[in-house]
Amino acid sequence: DVSTSPLTGENILRDEKIIRLKTLDESQVRGCVKCRLSETRKNTVFGEGDVDATIFFIGEGPGENEDLQGRPFVGRAGDMLNKWIAATGLRRDEVYIANMVKCRALGSRLPMPDEVAMCTPYLEEQIRIIQPQVIVTLGLAALKYMMNDAKLAMGRSRGQWRDWRGIKLMPTFHPAYILRN
Repeated sequence: DVSTSPLTGENILRDEKIIRLKTLDESQVRGCVKCRLSETRKNTVFGEGDVDATIFFIGEGPGENEDLQGRPFVGRAGDMLNKWIAATGLRRDEVYIANMVKCRALGSRLPMPDEVAMCTPYLEEQIRIIQPQVIVTLGLAALKYMMNDAKLAMGRSRGQWRDWRGIKLMPTFHPAYILRN
């Protein structure tokens, strides 16, 4: 299986994607100490799913359950996201799920701009490797980062297609927000 990246025009074989993602996680993310989030984490939360996924979900950062398990979107928000994915006719293992930052921000706060700046090169490399056709941002923080626009509002943005470097991007609410409200 070969797919062509809209970002680079590069063809990456499935096995090569697996190797590149594993190398990124093991050699850079797991030992990362670029920001203060690394000081209190239990685990980094790299991301998971199909390396040939056409849909790539992006959240803001891991919560307590994710930090403990080292997996994105577990617990109640993960259950909600799994239902959304199922509603598209796909399974969780057929999409890719990651966060802007790979370590938990204590107190359920949003990651600070300097933390996001240190961590998002990992996310962007994951996107380059996966080569999705669609990105779904989960929550306002992920939308603002991906669109590089601090003035965006979720109410006006949700459900409106956007473009991110040649990839279709769809903003929607974070599952935890839906559960709270």
